[in-house]
Amino acid sequence: MSADPRWLTATEERAWRGLLRMHDLLVDRAGRSMQEGFGLSAADYTVLAELTRAPGDRLRVQELAGVLDWEKSRLSHHLTRMAKRGLVVREECADDRRGAFVVVTPAGREAIEAAAPRHVEDVRRYFLNHLTPGQITLLAEIADTVIENNKHR
Repeated sequence: MSADPRWLTATEERAWRGLLRMHDLLVDRAGRSMQEGFGLSAADYTVLAELTRAPGDRLRVQELAGVLDWEKSRLSHHLTRMAKRGLVVREECADDRRGAFVVVTPAGREAIEAAAPRHVEDVRRYFLNHLTPGQITLLAEIADTVIENNKHR
């Protein structure tokens, strides 16, 4: 790192702080809606959404950690809590004794199917309805660029 930091311009700082505030606000609102309406935390919903996108409603633990960009210990603790509530189960991997799959249970499938319409409604109400189609496209491109350039760092 250089001795003289390249301080953020007013616009750069506004963009950065706005992104952080927007993220916190949206996660809080959507998470509260999921918790109150369906007993799911935002993290529960995210895990179930990723698993139900996968073939057979299952992913290896390591793959799920990578998709979510979570530390293995964080994921392990969260999966334990979800398993206690009957939303997921862990299954041994036949071809790799050290590996395991996380699988959505029927109760987990029921929970995400019940919550998904509200989630989509919340995404529209709290986020998309306030943007033009062009802004949505631009934001998607920005997100893709930032994510791609920060993978595995």
